Amino acid sequence: MSDRFEPLGLDHVVLRVRDQAVSQRFYVDVLGCSLDHVNTRISLVQLRFGQALIDLLPADGPPPAEGRGMDHVCLSIRCDDLHAVAAALRARGVTVDSDVVQRRGAFGDGPSLYIRDPDGYRLELKPRA
Repeated sequence: MSDRFEPLGLDHVVLRVRDQAVSQRFYVDVLGCSLDHVNTRISLVQLRFGQALIDLLPADGPPPAEGRGMDHVCLSIRCDDLHAVAAALRARGVTVDSDVVQRRGAFGDGPSLYIRDPDGYRLELKPRA
């Protein structure tokens, strides 16, 4: 797939947590994160950890909430056409969970795409803005 996109690194990881306030204090006070953004519409707290983000969502949130644990990992990529990447992935038999839509990540707003790995883990592919 290297002809379709270039891997750049981790953009963000999203965790489903029991208590956002307790988790936020841990990540800020213990790990040195800083509060980057809050999206009250979806109860999302984004914490900056270096160049990447750690996002906290309530475990009992709206679908696709699946309890506590990892919701998804976002991989930062470089590509010319994310729609073409989606089509190429589908052609290879990769499960593509969504259309390309605008989402906020560690490097700003821009297009992103959700896919599933062979074990069903949700991965977000997001070109850097």
